[in-house]
Amino acid sequence: MTDSKYFTTTKKGEIFELKSELNNDKKEKKKEAVKKVIASMTVGKDVSALFPDVVNCMQTDNLELKKLVYLYLMNYAKSQPDMAIMAVNTFVKDCEDPNPLIRALAVRTMGCIRVDKITEYLCEPLRKCLKDEDPYVRKTAAVCVAKLYDISSGLVEDQGFLEQLKELLSDSNPMVVANAVAALSEINESSPTGQPLVELSTTTINKLLTALNECTEWGQVFILDSLSNYTPRDEREAQSICERITPRLAHANAAVVLSAVKVLIKMMEILQGDVEFCNTLSKKLAPPLVTLLSSEPEVQYVALRNINLIVQKKPDILKHEMKVFFVKYNDPIYVKLEKLDIMIRLASQGNIAQVLSELKEYATEVDVDFVRKAVRAIGRCAIKVEPSAERCVSTLLDLIQTKVNYVVQEAIVVIKDIFRKYPNKYESIISTLCENLDTLDEPEARASMVWIIGEYAERIDNADELLDSFLEGFADENAQVQLQLLTAVVKLFLKRPQHTQGLVQHVLSLATQDSDNPDLRDRGFIYWRLLSTDPAAAKEVVLADKPLISEETDLLEPTLLDELICHISSLASVYHKPPTAFVEGRSAGIRKTLPVRQGSDETVAPEATVIPNQESLIGDLLSMDLGGTAAPPPVPAAAPTSNVDLLGGGLDVLLGTGPDITGGAAPSTTGLLGDIFGITTTPTMYTPPKALWLPADKGKGLVIQGTFARRSGQIYMELNLTNKAMQAMVGFAIQFNKNSFGLSPSVPMNVSALQPGQSLEYSLPLGTTGPVQRMEPLTTLQVAIKNNVDVFYYACQIPIQILFIEDGTLDKRVFLTTWRDIPSANEVQYTLNDIKGTTDSISNKMTLNNIFTIAKRNVEGQDMLYQSLKLTNNIWVLLELKLTPGLTYATLSLKSRSVEVAPYVFQAYDMICKN
Repeated sequence: MTDSKYFTTTKKGEIFELKSELNNDKKEKKKEAVKKVIASMTVGKDVSALFPDVVNCMQTDNLELKKLVYLYLMNYAKSQPDMAIMAVNTFVKDCEDPNPLIRALAVRTMGCIRVDKITEYLCEPLRKCLKDEDPYVRKTAAVCVAKLYDISSGLVEDQGFLEQLKELLSDSNPMVVANAVAALSEINESSPTGQPLVELSTTTINKLLTALNECTEWGQVFILDSLSNYTPRDEREAQSICERITPRLAHANAAVVLSAVKVLIKMMEILQGDVEFCNTLSKKLAPPLVTLLSSEPEVQYVALRNINLIVQKKPDILKHEMKVFFVKYNDPIYVKLEKLDIMIRLASQGNIAQVLSELKEYATEVDVDFVRKAVRAIGRCAIKVEPSAERCVSTLLDLIQTKVNYVVQEAIVVIKDIFRKYPNKYESIISTLCENLDTLDEPEARASMVWIIGEYAERIDNADELLDSFLEGFADENAQVQLQLLTAVVKLFLKRPQHTQGLVQHVLSLATQDSDNPDLRDRGFIYWRLLSTDPAAAKEVVLADKPLISEETDLLEPTLLDELICHISSLASVYHKPPTAFVEGRSAGIRKTLPVRQGSDETVAPEATVIPNQESLIGDLLSMDLGGTAAPPPVPAAAPTSNVDLLGGGLDVLLGTGPDITGGAAPSTTGLLGDIFGITTTPTMYTPPKALWLPADKGKGLVIQGTFARRSGQIYMELNLTNKAMQAMVGFAIQFNKNSFGLSPSVPMNVSALQPGQSLEYSLPLGTTGPVQRMEPLTTLQVAIKNNVDVFYYACQIPIQILFIEDGTLDKRVFLTTWRDIPSANEVQYTLNDIKGTTDSISNKMTLNNIFTIAKRNVEGQDMLYQSLKLTNNIWVLLELKLTPGLTYATLSLKSRSVEVAPYVFQAYDMICKN
């Protein structure tokens, strides 16, 4: 009979019966009773009352019974910590048992019992097991060290377990080495400082590579992941590592293959100078990646997401493997879409005919979503492979002739992008597009068609009639279509003013008087004023030449791509997001990146064009069709120039380099006194005035006033100590309680004797590596200060700006991407009142306080500052500050993944702006 019988008991008084059975002298009865207890525990019954009786069963030589008892112990030790101490002696005894299985079982269970009270009792047994003669015990003990570190990191460091783990890296048994590597990796990730506690050396690397061939597949994954964090001393060592890792590419386990690929790509960055070796390595990388695509769909998807990153970084690796990415009829939709994306990335002049043939076939499938993607892919190919543009347009026209509604609409959307890429080249097809006007019912397609009509109004004889037909249902149109209609009609008026005055007046009236949409109204008023005051200027603004769109609009930002390459075979490479985007704490804040190869001049790769989601707030603000042909601001000769158009809508003027763009450290300013007397004054970070923290009645005569300051990247607690007692005060010491940001004194308090009536100013340097515990409010700091009189306690509030670090500036594209990625639920708005100063002076004040301006622009008389800051615990905050010159209030919009810091950042802004 099977063990299922133990799960079918429903008797009353069962606990009492089990208790008597557990105390039975017969071993078989005891085993049966423990099995019943485990079964009850498994189905959710509370059998914690039997804890003492089950623990008594530990004293046995029967391995099966001991396993069951240990299983029970792991489950209930946390809820019965006082009772769990009863088992300590048995653990110690079992760790010296002649049977290695029992020794390993004991040490494994010790690691799973997360009870602080008994951890120190387990140190000695663990130390013995780490040096055990049996490798099975040693490998189990290695993992136990990582578990113990998670419970008490200080205990592990004090007891020297880290050194013993390092010694196990030289063990003769490969599985012991693999487990030691896994444990050290886990400990490094759990390190509160974010710095690796164990650095790999050349000697250690050689030992790991030796063990690699004899490990199990998961042992190999751990070793390869550790090797990916190692940077060789020179090219020779990098070549040696590559040669010894290459055989792993033939492994049957996909995780091993991807981990090996990750290491090899990192080494290739170092070996860029050796072209022949890199080419040989590239050829070896292609077959294993292709093999992964013959697995089950779930593994295929993970492989494709990783291949997508590899293709962006090293397109040559898979440039001859296009056929393996062709979609199969029975592929799940998520696999089809990934394959489609990679096909476009690999498209080139040599294979474009093959690719277009496939895409045209996909456009006839039954899955509507996939068909849309396939049609859009044809447009992307036209933009990417210029010689094939005509063939792509011809293919799109063939698809339009099918008269399938959703195919036609998607084709019109991508043809608009082709017109943007190749102006004045394919306008002959406009008449064909206009034939399908009545079938368009999706906002994006209608908006694209309206844009085409407006852009080429002079070539379309009945453009006014076509636009007028859209205006009949103007109020019911989507906002996207309304905005395009407004702009298109104004373009038409500027090109044919004699016959379209009534039309433009009609649309301006609809936009400004009948619409509730503030974006539409504002754009309508701008056009109205432009047309009524200066038609020539209106022509320059509305009919300005638009920048060509980039051939790749969805490439990852280069630094993000490098980081994700370092995370191949992890969740980050599947999500295409850094660990910080979805993991809090642990190693999420440690940013990995590929090494800069030797001999590199560190030139920056050309950046990709980023077109944001229209639902994004920043996207809406920055992509409005308001750009003109005004000359760009002058650029200093020493500054590097950039031709990158980030949003495809004239954003160079808004986010380019020039005097209207602030960012980085602000220059020192010279005040009026400096102009007159030659005195230079350098602005500093805002420091709040000192507040009373400890009054005399609570401090037995000791009065403490204080504040916090940040100077040259160092945080200080500025104290004013006054002795109002009748006796001298000596022997000062200070201690902080756990707090939200890990603030702690960097040095002991060094205050000499404080005589009666004496006051003393003292600056105490602070660090941010202390213990962390969330406080309420978040900025609360509890302090204990001791002297020869007594110990005094007080609490104060940390001004959050002292936690803004100097490394808080973001690349413009990273800013836009991050803003878009943070959920809209994490956006908070505030109103700042009674602010002082101009936009530039406020921007400079913010920079002095480590709030960096990424971009600045003016929209309809409002100055917009886009800013970023970073807290000491790696929390990023993105901000948009709207200021109206002449007014004393402003609107602050804030986005962060840790939105709980928002009210404190607002307080900081409020204080800085008013001072």
